Amino acid sequence: MKFDDYRISPEIKRNLEGMGLKRPTDIQFKSIPAILKGEDVLAIAQTGTGKTAAFAIPILHMMQSKKHSSRSEGIKCVVMVPTRELAIQITEVFEKIGKHTKVKTFSVFGGVEQDPQIARLEKGIDILVTTPGRMFDLVSQGHIHLERVEILVLDEADHMLDLGFIKDIRDLIKFLPRSRQTLFFSATINDNIKTLAYSLVRGAAIRIQVSPKDPVAKNITHSVAFIEMDDKRFFLARLIEENPDSKILVFVRTKVRAERVSKALERANVQSITIHGDKDQQDRLKVMQQFREGSVKVLIATDVSSRGIDIPDVDFVVNYDLPDVAENYVHRVGRTGRGTQKGLAVSFCSPEERPMLAEIETFLTKPITVQAIAKDEYAETVILHDDRSDKMKALMAEIEEAEKWERKSRKRKK
Repeated sequence: MKFDDYRISPEIKRNLEGMGLKRPTDIQFKSIPAILKGEDVLAIAQTGTGKTAAFAIPILHMMQSKKHSSRSEGIKCVVMVPTRELAIQITEVFEKIGKHTKVKTFSVFGGVEQDPQIARLEKGIDILVTTPGRMFDLVSQGHIHLERVEILVLDEADHMLDLGFIKDIRDLIKFLPRSRQTLFFSATINDNIKTLAYSLVRGAAIRIQVSPKDPVAKNITHSVAFIEMDDKRFFLARLIEENPDSKILVFVRTKVRAERVSKALERANVQSITIHGDKDQQDRLKVMQQFREGSVKVLIATDVSSRGIDIPDVDFVVNYDLPDVAENYVHRVGRTGRGTQKGLAVSFCSPEERPMLAEIETFLTKPITVQAIAKDEYAETVILHDDRSDKMKALMAEIEEAEKWERKSRKRKK
C-alpha cells in the first residue's frame, strides 16, 4: 500500500512525497486507519520505525479536514513528551508533514524564556507539543486552555512513567474533555503502561504491537565487548580513530561521567561534545545541532538523549556504561539503524557490570553477540574487524572460539 492510497489531504500526500516517504512502515500501516476512525490506540513498535509519523499523519488530516480557515479555534490536540529535545523533534515532523495546510503546530518546554512562547500561543495554535512542567505553568497562568482538546497523544509513554510523570498525566486528564481520542506510543511495554493506558482510554481501545519478539530493530547489529573499566577510554578512543568519518553516539551513566570521558578523549586529541541534564537549553540545542550537522562527530550523552530522538546518520552507538534499566538498552541502540539505514552498536561491559548485562539479555530474551577484542603492541584495546590482516583474522577466530565456549558455559549455568 502507498500513501497515495490513503484518504488523506492532497497537501499531506505531497509533503510525504517531498520527504521521500512513499509507503507506510508496519506501525504506520496498522495505526493510521484506526486513528482516522477515531479509535483509542496503544501502539508499541521498535525505535526508528516511524512512530511519530504514524500519529502525525492522521492527526494532521483530521485537523485539516475540519478547518475552514487558518484561524485557530483553540488547541485541539496535545502531544505530551518527556524531554525538550523530543518536543522540538516532533514539532518539526508535524510542520514538515503539515506544510501548506491550515494546521498550526507549536511546542512549549522549560529551560527557555516563556514570554516568546506565550506570545505565540496568543496568536492561536491547533496542535500543542509539550513537556509537562512548562505546560502546567502556562495553564496555571491562563495562557494555555485545554477545554477544546479532541486528541491526546502520550509519546514515549514508558519513559514518562520512568521519570515519574504519572501524576502529571492524571492531572492533565482533569483539564481535558471526557469525550476525546487518546493515543499511546512507545518502543516498549510493561504492565504499568497497560494499566495506565486502559485507565485513561475508552473500553474499546486498540492495541497494536509490531515485532514484539525482538525489541531491537533488525537494521541494528549489536554486540558486547568485555573490557576492564580502566581500559574503556582507550577502547573508545581507538574506535573513534579507526572510524574518522563515522558519527558516533556514546552513552554514559552520569553527567559527571560524560564530562570525564570527554576530557579523556580531549587528551587523546579526539574532539567530542556532551549533552546531559546540567546543560541549559540553549547549550543542548547547540550541541544537538552540531551533532546533527556533523561538525562534531562524537556526542557523549546520558539517557536524556536515548528516548525518541531521531538524529540522522548515526553510524555507531557505544554503551560506554551499560544502562541501569534494561529497557534503556533498546532505546539507546535504537539511535542508530533508523528507518532503512543500517547501524552498529557495541556495549562495553566491565566485570562489575555483568549483572546488568544479564538483566538486559533477559529482557531481550536472548544473549547479545560477543565482540572479540585484543591488545595491540601499545597495550591499548582495539576492535578486530574482519577486513584486517590474516594474522589479525586468525587471532580473532581464536578469541571468538574462546568466547563461543564462554557463551555455552553461560547457557549451561542458566
